[in-house]
Amino acid sequence: MDSQDIPRLIYLIALLCAVGGFFLWGQRGKMGQMMKYLAVWGFIFLGALVAVGLWSDISSSIAPRQSVMQTGAITVPRASDGHFYLVLEVNGVPTRFVVDTGATSIVLSEADAARAGVPIDDLIFSGRANTANGRVNTAPTRIASLSLSGIVDENVRAVVNGGEMSGSLLGMSYLNRFSRLEIANGTLILER
Repeated sequence: MDSQDIPRLIYLIALLCAVGGFFLWGQRGKMGQMMKYLAVWGFIFLGALVAVGLWSDISSSIAPRQSVMQTGAITVPRASDGHFYLVLEVNGVPTRFVVDTGATSIVLSEADAARAGVPIDDLIFSGRANTANGRVNTAPTRIASLSLSGIVDENVRAVVNGGEMSGSLLGMSYLNRFSRLEIANGTLILER
């Protein structure tokens, strides 16, 4: 909770008290029935708070995860949105990628690039790319270390997208490093 949240919380509590007081005054003849309804709504509210508080735990247990099989193959189940996601370490920083066979290169969002230590201010956005969101500027860069489940590549070419991106893309320049790239029964299989 930061300093801006405290006044908002106080305002919401005061508003709740005012609305609740007005409602109680109007329903003062039916207190028993009103208390039942209040209890039901209280449990609904508490349930919502618990769900919000536990969302990260719930989503991580529901979300598909990548795994390494004994043969050395990396298997990735298809996510509920139909995409495959991989978490790679970019310069030691875990970064979530969408596997995109339609992308030529590894494409980092500016936020992911900055978190991985790429000096954004030093990049020259001289490239152009046509995306689903239109034409965007790109800047070439090199990733010192790119790691996926123990497979480490060094000095890897990538581009930083100067446009709006919700995440980074793992394109064919990286996927071609694997001897096996297969999608079968809702599972992506990568093997070197």
